Amino acid sequence: MKGMLSCKEIHQLVHYSFARVKDTPLRARAISLADTLMLGFAVFSLKYPCLLQFDQHSNEERIRHNLETVYQIKTVPSDTQMRERLDEVDPAKLRSTFKKLFAQCQRSKHLELFQYYKGRYLVPIDGTGFFYSQEIHCDNCCQKKHQDGSVSYYHQMLSAAIVHPDHKVVLPFAPEPIMKGDGSTKNDCERRASERFLDDLKREHPHLQLIITGDGLFSNGPFIKRLKKERYSFILVAKENDHKALFEEFRALPTKSQELKKNNVRHRFKWTNGLPLNYSHLDCLVKVLEYWEENEKGKEQHWVWVTDIELNEDNVYSIMKGGRARHKIENETFNTLKNQGYQFEHNFGHGKKNLSTVFAYLMMLAFFVDQLQQLGCKVFQKALEKYHSKKNLWERKRGLFFNFFINTFEDLWHALAYDHEIRLNPNTS
Repeated sequence: MKGMLSCKEIHQLVHYSFARVKDTPLRARAISLADTLMLGFAVFSLKYPCLLQFDQHSNEERIRHNLETVYQIKTVPSDTQMRERLDEVDPAKLRSTFKKLFAQCQRSKHLELFQYYKGRYLVPIDGTGFFYSQEIHCDNCCQKKHQDGSVSYYHQMLSAAIVHPDHKVVLPFAPEPIMKGDGSTKNDCERRASERFLDDLKREHPHLQLIITGDGLFSNGPFIKRLKKERYSFILVAKENDHKALFEEFRALPTKSQELKKNNVRHRFKWTNGLPLNYSHLDCLVKVLEYWEENEKGKEQHWVWVTDIELNEDNVYSIMKGGRARHKIENETFNTLKNQGYQFEHNFGHGKKNLSTVFAYLMMLAFFVDQLQQLGCKVFQKALEKYHSKKNLWERKRGLFFNFFINTFEDLWHALAYDHEIRLNPNTS
């Protein structure tokens, strides 16, 4: 039986984890690091469009009361104090919060909903940018030099999440920053970030049985060998321009095929098992699945994947769906962050060290919390159903947070879901 993922318990877990992040021992602090981190988290939890607006509201008595009762923030730092403080935080210290939230999902048995193929979980990985400027930069920024001599500065991150083709909810892992390290003069890249991601993933979740999916960037010998070493399965896009020898052999050798029709969509498969990835990695054997989809209007789409899963007539449809679920890291994750109120591409503050990346982590944590509530909190589900879209829900949530004294998270969500206005006290006197 699945347990509840209550909004109160989830937010308490975030606060508990923040309280255990070690502070930099530079000087005595009037405001705790936990309060500062929690305030940053609250900005993204409430979906504020910018820090200036949040700072202006945070001076109001109602907002300060609600930040204490709802987000457990005892002392509210100013905008400047928060930026300066978070700039010093090592983003890696926030990884434990993702792990604790993930463990809560496991304990509640909701993770079992995401098992896809023979008890394994689909994990698409992909990179995205969250900061770009031709003026603002820090020592950790990657750089792009243009032909006219100008320089652009940017931050990216590699993200991964457990997904399922039949579920809208995704469960993100802690992102891996793509940025220059201390003293480095070279740009970081997705491939190096993917190696670090696998290190962290294996250390933090050593027993998870996973199927890694990704685009053509990841269907290379070193990465596939690393996945095999860690005993992860994979379904990776293979492009003919990148794998000419593999495609030549695949086209020349006998293959198996299958055709079927579901919901007015025609599916055609062709596959073979046990081809070397390329001449440089003859010992790296893969299975190749080619797939065509034709809808009722005659529009056709085409994909090719390499996988370690033995292909047959009984599983090619499932492997295809697993490979196509890669889009969920783009649609259900990146597009949600960019277009559903999280303001992913807005510059909330860059800082001199880690501020930009810390904000990206806090935003992703707020997204993870929302996903868990959507997955297992009945009151959240009721509120989302009532307001039809997350943008409407976030707007209404901020409105109540602005205008009423709220004593608990439960009061806030019950008011959103059931119009229990009586539970929102407009006067604390």
